[in-house]
Amino acid sequence: MGTAAQPVFGTDTLRRGIEADTSATLVSLYADDAELRIVDRNSQPSHPTVLHGRDEIATVLDDVYGRDLTHKLEGCVVQGDRAAYSESCVYGDGVRVLSESMLSLRDGKITEQTMIQAWDE
Repeated sequence: MGTAAQPVFGTDTLRRGIEADTSATLVSLYADDAELRIVDRNSQPSHPTVLHGRDEIATVLDDVYGRDLTHKLEGCVVQGDRAAYSESCVYGDGVRVLSESMLSLRDGKITEQTMIQAWDE
C-alpha cells in the first residue's frame, strides 16, 4: 500500500500564481483560514492592513489583478513550512512596485503572509 503524496508548494507553483493574468491561481494557494498582513506607506508596522481568510484575500487580489499591472517573481526560497519571496510589478504608466513576503505553509497552502511593499510616487 502506497502513501498519499503531500501537497507541494514550490517556486514554480508560486511563479505561476504571481505571473498569471488573473488572481485565480494565486488565490488557490491560500488556505481557507489564511491571514495576510500588509505593511506599506499607508499601513505602517504598528497598524498593518490585516486580511482574514481566503475570501478577503481574494477580494484584494482580484482588485490588484484587475489593474494595468504586470507581476514578476524575482526570487523565492522554500524550506519546510516556510517560504520567502520578492516580487516586482510595473504599472502601464511605468510606476514600479516592489514587495517582500514571508510565508508560513501548511499542507502546501499559505496560512500566514507578511508583505512589505513600496512603490514609486
